[in-house]
Amino acid sequence: MSPRTSALPWLWLSALVFVLDQLTKLYFDGSLQMYQQIVIIPGYFSWTLAYNTGAAFSFLADHDGWQRWLFAAIAVGVSAVLVVWLKRLPRRGQGWLALGLALVLGGALGNLFDRVVYGHVIDFILVHWQNRWYFPAFNIADCAISVGAVLLAVDMFKSEKSGDRND
Repeated sequence: MSPRTSALPWLWLSALVFVLDQLTKLYFDGSLQMYQQIVIIPGYFSWTLAYNTGAAFSFLADHDGWQRWLFAAIAVGVSAVLVVWLKRLPRRGQGWLALGLALVLGGALGNLFDRVVYGHVIDFILVHWQNRWYFPAFNIADCAISVGAVLLAVDMFKSEKSGDRND
């Protein structure tokens, strides 16, 4: 399938996610001290700076560094699968699926870059409830991966229910 007939043009969105992710990480990494908070909505939302050497929710973050390369290898493998999937996906009629794949790919590449270059992922978005409950800090790449995963699930259930794939 050529780029004219495949969903590869969706890679522009992956590139946009990657660039926005990296620019925001550079900004907050250069502007804040570690764990410093700038309150945006008191009791609910802040900017902060945190480094995550693990995976989601700091999974395996307390290990001695081997996880950096394990998670990088997983991200490379997943990214390759997503590019092949987009290449094989028809350009028309699969919009939600292509959108989800492109978002996940852009986010995976953003966090992969951090892992390989810095040895950790830079997080800066902090959501909490009245200073009692804190969700782990996250970033634009994590948002893209989460939204993309939801779109993939919606596409899967939509296709399963209707028996076809329409936008």
